[in-house]
Amino acid sequence: MSTFSLYFKLGLTHILDIQGYDHILFVVALSALYLLRDWRKIIILVTAFTVGHSITLALATLGKVRLDDNLVEFLIPVTIFITAASNIVRKRGASLPKVAPINYAFALIFGLIHGLGFSNYLRSLLGKGESLAVPLLSFNLGLELGQIVIVVGFLLASSLIVGLLGASRRDWKLVISSAIAGISLMLMAETFAAI
Repeated sequence: MSTFSLYFKLGLTHILDIQGYDHILFVVALSALYLLRDWRKIIILVTAFTVGHSITLALATLGKVRLDDNLVEFLIPVTIFITAASNIVRKRGASLPKVAPINYAFALIFGLIHGLGFSNYLRSLLGKGESLAVPLLSFNLGLELGQIVIVVGFLLASSLIVGLLGASRRDWKLVISSAIAGISLMLMAETFAAI
């Protein structure tokens, strides 16, 4: 198996691993405001997240940026909570073009924090002196594909629940965002003690 294939598969399986559900929660929280017809906006949103975590993933893996691992593990659920809470408090009827820049900023900035979390995983896989370019690119492409799989699955479920079953889009957004906010609060409580 080539280096590219190996790290691509590792990135894909890492993001889809239910053990790492915090990243799945973040991607779903980012997607909670959108419907299937908004797929282009969501691809840009997920890519902004990938760009953010790619930057810190590279810097942290190279040893240029270092933040306490316990602090990073606490900050990741904080980013999830802020994203979910912003979905909850967003005014009813707020148009997506107005809120999209906020979501893109969340995705990019919070991606920086998530990248620090991924860096420990990637650093443990790299051998001493191994070039970072191909592993980093392929790992991030795998993560990107995994995030798209999560988004597509979530949007299909949303379409089914809102479109076919007739649930209110607003209620669906509130239920999903509230559940994610609650889970992220529990994760924050778990990780706070380690700081």
